[in-house]
Amino acid sequence: MAHLLGAENISLEYPTKVVFENVTVGIDEGARIGVVGRNGDGKTTLLRLLAGRMQPDSGRVTRRGGVTIGMLDQSDALVTGLTVAESIVGDRPEYEWAGDARVRDVIAGLVGDIPWDALVDDLSGGQRRRVALASVLTHDWDIVFLDEPTNHLDLEGVAWLAQHLTKRWPTNSGGLVVVTHDRWFLDEVSTDTWEVHDGIIEPFEGGYAAYILQRVERDRMASATESKRQNLMRKELAWLRRGAPARSTKPKFRVDAAAALIDDIPPIRDSVSLARLAVSRLGKDVVDLLDTTVTYDGREVLHPIEWRIAPGERTGILGVNGAGKSTLLGLVAGTIEPTTGRVKRGKTVKLAILDQRLDELADIANDRVSAVIARERTTFVSGGVELTPGQLLERLGFTSAQLSTPVKDLSGGQKRRLQLLLILLHEPNVLILDEPTNDLDTDMLAAMEDLLDSWPGTLLVVSHDRYLLERVTDQQYAVLDGRFRHLPGGVEEYLRIRADQTAERRQPAAGTSGGADVAAGAGSGSRSPQRASGLTGAAKRDAEKELAAANRRLVKYTDQIAAKHAEFAAHDQNDYQGLGALQTDLAKLESDAAALEERWLELSALLEG
Repeated sequence: MAHLLGAENISLEYPTKVVFENVTVGIDEGARIGVVGRNGDGKTTLLRLLAGRMQPDSGRVTRRGGVTIGMLDQSDALVTGLTVAESIVGDRPEYEWAGDARVRDVIAGLVGDIPWDALVDDLSGGQRRRVALASVLTHDWDIVFLDEPTNHLDLEGVAWLAQHLTKRWPTNSGGLVVVTHDRWFLDEVSTDTWEVHDGIIEPFEGGYAAYILQRVERDRMASATESKRQNLMRKELAWLRRGAPARSTKPKFRVDAAAALIDDIPPIRDSVSLARLAVSRLGKDVVDLLDTTVTYDGREVLHPIEWRIAPGERTGILGVNGAGKSTLLGLVAGTIEPTTGRVKRGKTVKLAILDQRLDELADIANDRVSAVIARERTTFVSGGVELTPGQLLERLGFTSAQLSTPVKDLSGGQKRRLQLLLILLHEPNVLILDEPTNDLDTDMLAAMEDLLDSWPGTLLVVSHDRYLLERVTDQQYAVLDGRFRHLPGGVEEYLRIRADQTAERRQPAAGTSGGADVAAGAGSGSRSPQRASGLTGAAKRDAEKELAAANRRLVKYTDQIAAKHAEFAAHDQNDYQGLGALQTDLAKLESDAAALEERWLELSALLEG
C-alpha cells in the first residue's frame, strides 16, 4: 500500500517527563488506527506531532507530496463571529455543498438540530464540538486525525459517526487515526491499534477486542508480576467473548483463539450471589414508581410510568438529550416530586449519585488525597477481598506520589476516580451513574467496571458509552416520547426504534401535509408502545407461549452453531468438499437463528405494555 505519512525516530521531552523516545511509526493508504493509552501518556501529543501542529525535539515527520490532513482536536477552536453555516461549509455557494451527498449526510448526522444561521459564539460546548467535527468531515482529506470525536455525541450520533467513517473512503485508500475512550466505537472503525505507553508506541493488529486479546497474551508471557493487570484484562476479554444478550454482531477477532486464555476465568458477575447480598442489604423494596407523571409548564414530560426497581437490579437507561432521563433519575433519587402518582422507597435504601459535576470535591479542593481518604472508612470489601482505601486508590490508578497531591491539582480523570471512591466508601446500596465515563481512559474504565462487578447493590446507569452500558448492566430501558420502555434487544433495538421514528417524522402521513402533522404522527409505527399494549386474552397467551418456545430454540441454535464450529476445527483442512458442506450447514443454522432472534424481539416488544 502507498505510504501517506511517517514519523522517524521522533523524541519529545517536557521538563518533568519523557513523552516519546526514538519513536517510528507510519500511516499507509487504507490505515484505520485507534490510539489507546492512559491519560497523560501522550495520545493527543502524538496526533499533534503527526498532523504537524507540534514539532518534535528530534527526529522528523514526513508526508507524501500532496497529502492533505484534517484534524479535530479537543480545543474546538472555531473562529468567533461566524455562523454555523460559515464554520462548516465556509464560503462555498449553496448549490455546491448542497449537491454533495457527503456534506448533506454530515450536516444531518451532526448538526441537524442546530440553527444554520446561529453564531458559534452563542452555542453550548456540546454544540460547538459537533460543529467543529462537522467542519472537518465536510471537506476532503487524505488523512483525518480525530481526538475524542465521540465527546458530546449521543448513542445515535456515535453510531452515525462510525458508519460514516467506515464508508468515507474506498477500500485501501485514505487514512484515519482516532483517539477515543469509546471502546465500541474503536472496534467499529479501527483495523489496527496503537498503544501509547512509557514513551513508546506499540502496534497491535485489529480493533479494541483484538488488542485486548493480544495484550493479554503479551502480559501472560512477559512476567508473573503483571498477573494483577493480566487478570483484569482477561476478565475484560471474557466479556468480549460472551457479548451482549440478543446482539447479533460478533467481536472482530477469532473467538476460539481466546478460549485457552479464559477458560478458567469465572463469570463476569456472580449474579445469584450479588442478588442475594443485595436483598440482605436492601430488603425486598428498593424504589417503586407507581403510575407517576411529571409535568413542566403544562407539558407532560414523563407519561404514566410503572417501574418497580428490584434489589441488585443493574439497568441501563437510554434516550436522546432532553428525553427525560434526568427527570426519571430525579424521581428515583427523590430530588423531583411526581405531578401525579407516587414514589415508594424502601426503608433501608441508601442512595448515591455519581454525576457529571464534581461539586462534592469543592469543599476538599485544598486537602491532600491521603488526608481525604484518612477521614473515611479504613477498609472496603470488593469481590470478597478486604482492601484498604490506599489499595483501592491503587486499583483505580493512583500512584503513591499522587496521594500527597491536593485534590484541586488532580486531572479530570483522577477527580472522577476519587469521586467514585468516596461514594463507594460511604457504602450506598443504590448507585446512580450519570455519564460516568467522562475524562477516563480505557484502562480506568476497565478498572471501574471491574470494581462495579463485585458491588452488591442496585445500579442505574445513564451513559452514551455503549460498551459501558452493555458491560455493567444486565438490561436496558429507554425514555422514548416521554414513555419508559423495556428493550429486550438492548442498544441495537433502541437504535432501530429511533431510526424508525426519524424516518416516520421525515415522511408526511397519508392525507396530511406540513411538518406539524408529521410531528404529531411520529412514534406511531409498528414498534410503538401504544400498539404493543393492545394484546389481551388468548392473543397475549399465544404470544407468551411463542416467546418461551423461541427462547428454547435460540439456546439450541447456539449449541448447534458452537458444535458446528468445533466440527470445522477438527475437520481435515484439505477436504474442501467436506468443508464446503459444513459451511453450508453453518450458514443455514446462522440464518435460521437470526430470523428467530428477529421474531423473538418482535414478540418481546408486543408483550411490553
